[in-house]
Amino acid sequence: MSKAQKTAVILFNLGGPDKAESIKPFLFNFFMDKNIIGAPKPIRWLISKLISNRRSKKEAGESYGFLGGGSPLLKNTQAQAEVLQAVLPKHMKVFVSMRYWHPMAAEVLKQVKKWGAKKIILLPLYPQYSTTTSFSSIEDWQKTAKKLEIDLPTKTICCYPWQAGWIEAGRQHLASSYNKALFTAKEKGFKPPRILFSAHGLPEKIIQKGDPYQWQCEQTAQKLADALMVEGLDWQICYQSRVGPLKWIGPSVEEALEKAAADQVPVIIYPHAFVSEHVETLVELDIEYRHLAKKRGIVYYDVVPTVSVNEAFIQGLGDMVKMADKRDIDIAPDNGERLCPNTFKKCPCAIMPEAA
Repeated sequence: MSKAQKTAVILFNLGGPDKAESIKPFLFNFFMDKNIIGAPKPIRWLISKLISNRRSKKEAGESYGFLGGGSPLLKNTQAQAEVLQAVLPKHMKVFVSMRYWHPMAAEVLKQVKKWGAKKIILLPLYPQYSTTTSFSSIEDWQKTAKKLEIDLPTKTICCYPWQAGWIEAGRQHLASSYNKALFTAKEKGFKPPRILFSAHGLPEKIIQKGDPYQWQCEQTAQKLADALMVEGLDWQICYQSRVGPLKWIGPSVEEALEKAAADQVPVIIYPHAFVSEHVETLVELDIEYRHLAKKRGIVYYDVVPTVSVNEAFIQGLGDMVKMADKRDIDIAPDNGERLCPNTFKKCPCAIMPEAA
């Protein structure tokens, strides 16, 4: 039997500023991505300069201020990389690559080359696929590799919206928070709690072009609700983090909280499109929306922790990596079989051959 080839496993994530001085360049990198703002490059450069300058002094600066001036995302992703490493074969090594702040693709590719990798497996830490997240990271990695003349066989796990380990980890976290909320509700005479599944929003026009993100988020929420096996479970999906004047997918978290207040129900909110804590969970959900919930008179509000290094989630990632290493398909979701209907033109699943 031949010896297994050294395989680099690349965990993709968004990235975040490591200190206050990094907020502005991080935001500039983010808005310069043509997958985020589709304007011609000169116009995109001007828009990115204006937005990053303004938001670094106001909204983003204030949000990261709650976290000491920087994001914990890199540290949290590195922790996931360490535990994932422990469940993978010895011929595999996990690397972390961030999209908009260090360590970015060029730095990580050089590390991969120095280590002597013969193969690469790309694993976005975005369970639901979008052109604005997974595709952006994959595309940037491929372009950077070509520029650096690093040409290695590469497999890609594009998405895993209902992968077993991911759903089980979410179920565990949800069950703990739900049971706590239900106990409080019974004790104080409240109605049973409502679960709000919150995902990062997108402009409607991105979805209309065939991006499968919203559909996959809805599928994840349904799978998680089913997994709880609570008869008559009260739940809905909503979207957060709107930026700019465009019409975004909804309902928004604000609208969902307004409805919960009108219905006089306790609320637990689960960020079911995020796998680790960062500014959108620690600040937006746990501080800003908590304040709004209190202001609206919501009787109970709690945020469910992300799956982070949950054993079931990490084992699920490991299972997908090992499967990707063996399969013949270069890019595929979850277990290698098609997930999205072909109507989603931006989904890589749509170009796969029919599953046997």
